[in-house]
Amino acid sequence: MSRVRVRASSFRSLLLMVAVVLGTLGLSTTADAQPRQARLSRDLLERLSKADQSVTSIIVSSTAPVETIATRYGARILKVLRRGAVLEVNGGQLDALSRDADVDHLSGDVPVHRMSAETTGAIGADQVWAGVLSSSGKYTGAGIGVAVVDSGIAQVPSLNRRVVATVDFTGAQPKRADPYGHGTSVAGIIASTNAGYPGVAPGVSLVNLRAMGNDGSGATSSVIAALDWAVLHRAEYNLRIINLSLGHPVLEAAADDPLCQAVQRAVDAGILVVAAAGNFGKTADGRPIVGGIVSPGNAPAALTVGALNTKGTVQRSDDVMATYSSRGPTMIDGVLKPELVAPGNRIVSTSSNRSYFEVEYPERLVQGAGGNAFIEMSGTSMSAAVVSGAAALLLEAKPALTPREVKLLLQLTSSRVAGAGLIEAGAGSLNIAAAVAVATTGSLAVETVVGGETIPNGLFAFSVESGTSADSFATSVQAQTIVWADTIVWADTIVWADTIVWADTIVWADSVQMSGDQLMGSGLSRANTIVWADTIVWADTIVWSDGFI
Repeated sequence: MSRVRVRASSFRSLLLMVAVVLGTLGLSTTADAQPRQARLSRDLLERLSKADQSVTSIIVSSTAPVETIATRYGARILKVLRRGAVLEVNGGQLDALSRDADVDHLSGDVPVHRMSAETTGAIGADQVWAGVLSSSGKYTGAGIGVAVVDSGIAQVPSLNRRVVATVDFTGAQPKRADPYGHGTSVAGIIASTNAGYPGVAPGVSLVNLRAMGNDGSGATSSVIAALDWAVLHRAEYNLRIINLSLGHPVLEAAADDPLCQAVQRAVDAGILVVAAAGNFGKTADGRPIVGGIVSPGNAPAALTVGALNTKGTVQRSDDVMATYSSRGPTMIDGVLKPELVAPGNRIVSTSSNRSYFEVEYPERLVQGAGGNAFIEMSGTSMSAAVVSGAAALLLEAKPALTPREVKLLLQLTSSRVAGAGLIEAGAGSLNIAAAVAVATTGSLAVETVVGGETIPNGLFAFSVESGTSADSFATSVQAQTIVWADTIVWADTIVWADTIVWADTIVWADSVQMSGDQLMGSGLSRANTIVWADTIVWADTIVWSDGFI
């Protein structure tokens, strides 16, 4: 596959075109021409179009009390949420609800799934523990609460005394701490105290919020309930971070998605929400996918994380994007995601004894047995956990930081990933050593040393509001100036120029093909046609599998 390099002066036109193309490829929430009172997620629209009469669970948002709505149509209330409720309905009841003036929005209570090398040295965490780059102390995440919404956390020695509370939102039987094994691995990446396989922030307190059942899947409403519980109990456990290494396909705009709304509530309450980008970077036959970010990673308020393949080394010079890592922009909204990337390939972490992963993939066990076993896993689940741990280090160093400020610092101090652009790597590769240095000293050296290599700090000379859509990003930047150089000179003011400087070229989704005339035109009116390469697959055309890791 050949790589197409596009002149940097064409970047604004590219972003505008992407936004328009997303709208012209049928990525609309309105699949039915019939006017409706309520907005529906794409899965429910499809059920109505097929006259599907089977029973399903839906999340209802209404202006009237949910009990009134349920009684009106003979629907059964399965679960009451902080905002809305889950109802069990058949096809006729769904159709009637969609036409009710008191019903604002309906979403499917669709399943969420897990998004599942040495990591601490690769991101500079070992330097943060040792206080190498900060004059104010050494940090391990002590005093910071991290909620892990996942398949549970097993009682293992490497997480001894790290888990301070456990709540089960699944009702799964039989009762086991983590029969699947995903949540225990995620928790270990964040907080393991094992000397051989340490977590990024071994001093944190973990709150175990189980929202996925014995098979590694769970209802969207269970995740929403866990998020709302974390908000209500944030002061009790000093919850500053929620890790969501899970997701489902984007079926509606983020503003209508109940899961994204719950993320927004958590962020508004002062909790950073870290979400996996998803593992939909390529098709089964290896073709790259564009727009594969999963929900709630499409939420503007979330810190969405993609996966790096570090080749098992702490050096960054050999790092590449993991081919499975989902690219942006997001479906329907066209938001620029992910925000950044972190190690996610072949990460060794704690294992849950006799879990699904141990039984089905014994070759992944790398050390020990029983409660002392460690297992190797890959995915953006692992990358999200790395960033959650890194954020805990940053918050211990600077507790007053808001979620927005944490996101900004982690992005500003990231370093560019060779061969990857904004829709693949976001701002770049996580460098927590540099982020803590900025937070604690107020300045940043031109270079930091990570994994024995001197790393130039690639920084934006402007901040991009997280969740900015492609078209507003392109039009809101003053005089269209982007500077992403090897060094940054900090000043009180930034003088915006009339050019874009980004190492002379921009690498845009390796296989997008456009003609020079289209790119150099003075606006979309000059681009009569847009030719996309045959090797690009848009995420709305793929078959979403239940078997991803």
